[in-house]
Amino acid sequence: MTEPKLPLPGQDLGLFTDLYELTMSQAFFSQGMSETATFSLFTRTYPPNRAYFVSAGLEDVLDYLSNLNFSDRAIDYLRATGMFNEDFLRYLRTVEFTGSVRAIPEGRLYFANEPVLEVTAPIIEAQLAETFIINQVNLQSLLATKAARCVWAAKGKGIADFASRRTQGTDAALKMARASYIAGFASTSNVLAANMYGMSPAGTMAHSFISSFATEIEAFRAYAASFPDRTVLLIDTYDTISGAWNAVQVAKEMEANGHRLAAVRLDSGDFDDLSRQVRKILDDADLDYVRILASGGLDEYELEALVQGGAPIDLFGVGTKAGVSADAPWSDMAYKLVCFEGRPVMKLSTDKVSLPGPKQVYRVKDSDGKFAKDIIALEDEELPGGQPVLEEVMRDGRRTGPQIGLEDVRARFQEDFTALYDRFKALKNPPRYPVSVSGRLERLTSEVREDAMGLNVSDSD
Repeated sequence: MTEPKLPLPGQDLGLFTDLYELTMSQAFFSQGMSETATFSLFTRTYPPNRAYFVSAGLEDVLDYLSNLNFSDRAIDYLRATGMFNEDFLRYLRTVEFTGSVRAIPEGRLYFANEPVLEVTAPIIEAQLAETFIINQVNLQSLLATKAARCVWAAKGKGIADFASRRTQGTDAALKMARASYIAGFASTSNVLAANMYGMSPAGTMAHSFISSFATEIEAFRAYAASFPDRTVLLIDTYDTISGAWNAVQVAKEMEANGHRLAAVRLDSGDFDDLSRQVRKILDDADLDYVRILASGGLDEYELEALVQGGAPIDLFGVGTKAGVSADAPWSDMAYKLVCFEGRPVMKLSTDKVSLPGPKQVYRVKDSDGKFAKDIIALEDEELPGGQPVLEEVMRDGRRTGPQIGLEDVRARFQEDFTALYDRFKALKNPPRYPVSVSGRLERLTSEVREDAMGLNVSDSD
């Protein structure tokens, strides 16, 4: 067991679960049910205007499973609830994850109804993990997908994550920084995230810095004196155009001392119009090297409009709307039992049907090396011409390989994203990427459905 890098006390990992996972587990235990189960994690439908997902969160899942335990303190708490019997509590004290995990690696693209992860383990171990797995993969994949859309809209212009202060909690802020970096953001304003994940920290100043000085230009000079080689001036505290002229004056003073102003920042107003006016002021003063950074209320839709409109903005700080995936803050991600004791099973609830059996996803490319289609198949199928996407990442409760570096995950995303046709990246009403079900899986689904209906649905008058 390694020390987890999770935002949870290591001795309390087992308690991060919904109560019904524990009540089901006691019932399983009382019935002597310890057979192997396979659970599949997938997203049923796309949020609005999405046609792909970016896999993220797997590292935290593997960290959690490697350290799953119930400490004496956790057992004492469960005993105090009065819900659980002593035999089951003694069993919980010995629980650790001993199963296997196959998953779509972080950074890779996946699509609706495809298993992004499958857990195979004794049923209690696999059941207890449900809450944490959905919690982490759902959030991080949502954020990575949102960030990928922003990167696509920015068309190569640099983006910094400015979301920390508006995300829903400290863990979400850290995960946003990491997920957005996977999808192509250049840096983060969150210093802890930069330290934890080996990212570049980014930041300038707040309006409070400007207003704490008697005049704007005094504030600019003070900041330039402290950071002569990385000065970015926030110019909209009072009047953006006046702020631009003050920035020009300070830039000239910096040039006289052998330094250069890095950028000016716009944080409000009509970014298109203001950036054009500020660019002209800078260029007329022979400060063509000074870049313009825009931040404040931006997401992929605003980025697309600014970039396509030719606004002379070089860099973007993206915060609130990306950090909470504002236009799609949730997804219908599910973790469903698909096999128990070697018997494929499925759910038949209205609009919530699941595919039975352990599965593999095969990705087929066309002659140009682009993604042509995906086929959801059974785990033991081999489909000529398709690349299997799920990989074994854990066996017997232990990782099957070393942890992959974040730069490699980022490169993996870029490779997949480049192979996806642009039409599927459209920000509004993209077409659906073709995903089909193999013949064998289709036949198995029909058989399991028929058996389940015969055994579980009775005729009534």
